[in-house]
Amino acid sequence: MDLLDWHRDRLSARRLTVLIRQLPHDSALNRELHGEAADWSVTDHLLAAAVDHLAAANWMFASVNSEEGDQPDPPAPVPRPSYDDGTETGDGEAPDESEPEKTAAAADATPSTVQLARFFG
Repeated sequence: MDLLDWHRDRLSARRLTVLIRQLPHDSALNRELHGEAADWSVTDHLLAAAVDHLAAANWMFASVNSEEGDQPDPPAPVPRPSYDDGTETGDGEAPDESEPEKTAAAADATPSTVQLARFFG
């Protein structure tokens, strides 16, 4: 596929948009736009959450079963990619969600990497 076909009027803007939206999550464009976050799948987020919970459970067990002055340090969470999701406007306020059809459509969509990071973070 030659992207110059769009400039030559052989490729419609709709078709170009469809092609871009259907790129795999690990594509070069997604890595450029989202950085390391593009490499994290749902499975990766679930594994990181499981490791964090196991470490916290082990820390709690060790804390309860150790002497008062000999408490272990709490575990550090698994590092996750940082996200710049654009869900806040420049003044720090959340976007206006007064349009119910957009909110309903967003609820039916597959969660984005930013939403996954917030859920598992």
